[in-house]
Amino acid sequence: MLGTDGEQTRKPRAQGERWTTDQVLAVAPDAASRKAGGKLATPGPWSGTGAGDGAVWGVCKGSGTASYRTMIDTTGPAFKCGCPSRKFPCKHALGLLLLWAGEDGSEGDTEAVVSAGEPPQWVAEWLSGRREHREGRPGKGDKDGGKDDKGGKGLADPAAARRRAERRAQRIGAGAEELERRLADLLRSGLAAADRAGYGSWDETAARMVDAQAPGLAARVRELASIPGSGADWPSRLLEECALLHLLDEGFLGIERLPEPLAATVRSRVGLPADHSGAAEVSGTAEVSGAAEVSSAGAVDVSGAAEGAPDGPVDGSRERTVRDRWLVLAQQDREEGPQGKLTTRRIWMRGERTGRMAQHLSFAGPGRTHELALPPGLVLDADLTYHPGARPLRVTLGERYAPAAPGGVPTGCGTDAALAAYGDVLRDDPWLDSWPVVLADVVPIPARPPAPGRPASGWQLADVDGESALPVDPRRAGEAGLWQLVAISGGGPVTVFGECGHRGFVPLTTWDPAPVAL
Repeated sequence: MLGTDGEQTRKPRAQGERWTTDQVLAVAPDAASRKAGGKLATPGPWSGTGAGDGAVWGVCKGSGTASYRTMIDTTGPAFKCGCPSRKFPCKHALGLLLLWAGEDGSEGDTEAVVSAGEPPQWVAEWLSGRREHREGRPGKGDKDGGKDDKGGKGLADPAAARRRAERRAQRIGAGAEELERRLADLLRSGLAAADRAGYGSWDETAARMVDAQAPGLAARVRELASIPGSGADWPSRLLEECALLHLLDEGFLGIERLPEPLAATVRSRVGLPADHSGAAEVSGTAEVSGAAEVSSAGAVDVSGAAEGAPDGPVDGSRERTVRDRWLVLAQQDREEGPQGKLTTRRIWMRGERTGRMAQHLSFAGPGRTHELALPPGLVLDADLTYHPGARPLRVTLGERYAPAAPGGVPTGCGTDAALAAYGDVLRDDPWLDSWPVVLADVVPIPARPPAPGRPASGWQLADVDGESALPVDPRRAGEAGLWQLVAISGGGPVTVFGECGHRGFVPLTTWDPAPVAL
């Protein structure tokens, strides 16, 4: 629910929720949009601007006689503009937000271009429509005898759905048995043969898993293909990954004997969608059947472990729907699928009251945008519903009780506590690649080349006392974000949020004191 948007009797609330420039730039779809939006962040092209009740609006003069009505729901956020751009947000929305963010917001600011006011009718109608949508619109299905908007049946036949699920489970089971035979053949012929086989045999096996409707197994097979010849001791790493894949196969084939939380985890790892009414929020795509969840991480209150807060297993006895004030720790978009045709957005949050971590996933096809955008540093008072699993992390966003507001710097833990937490959750979910944590008082240490009497060392995040350190995932070694982290640190301790896994730590956000995406 969008707070009380649309209530015309209430005093406008333009102040206190003003975004920072960094928050605006964080929702831009690309660098070109940031540059184009910056050119429109001046009063010249704008008229009829205003802000209030969780919205910002204005009319931007385009080329010739064209003008574009632009409106932003800052509680979503969501964007709408009359321009023909297929980017979301477009340059007009970014320019208006940058213009708004650049004003101090004080009541005495007589020079403000985006001043407080009541939304005009064209904005109020849009906000009202969004509110009705979020509150659970009755839709045409309630008026037309169970038909949905497209004329089909509003409710699926439960018996037919059950039969489809059973048929898919049988196909995945057959795929898992075939994969077990192929793993056995690999071990009989020797791991050294994998380096000579090339990608062809792996691709064939992955395609067979796709045919079996097991995208999670297919993704793991493709990961195996990247290991042979990838560096020193690759046979040991290949054997470890084969063992984990064997464990997943056997877990699915014997899933009826597993505790339900672990069974739910196994189902998600092979690629079955969660047994959840809001399993995925997809913009412009079909349901992705959990394929993107294969590499997602679980979470507990790692920072709370350092502060004496409870840090026990998260299982089915815990609440699945949790209301809290959720601090947004990071937002990351990643292109996936063939030729990067699918964009996955991951948003990490932590509850102020419960200390629980959460990860929201959404998917968007070409030319589409994600409906939910939450820049780091915002606090969202809302319900989150956890998907089932041995260590629940993935959530669906439910009712919101107030507009998003700026938050502070999160508390965190040391490197030893982060490693201990990751090791603890592996007992419940051995397929976890990484674990979200907030590190406090760590110092980034750049990589060093080898020297006489001293071996080379990679990037590290060290505790300020120098007693312990976490290696940075070597796949991030060449990224500019690490040097940005060094510059912000200046040799001193910083707070860093990221994912701690078996490959190392992946930094995603630091605070300076405002959040900075890395």
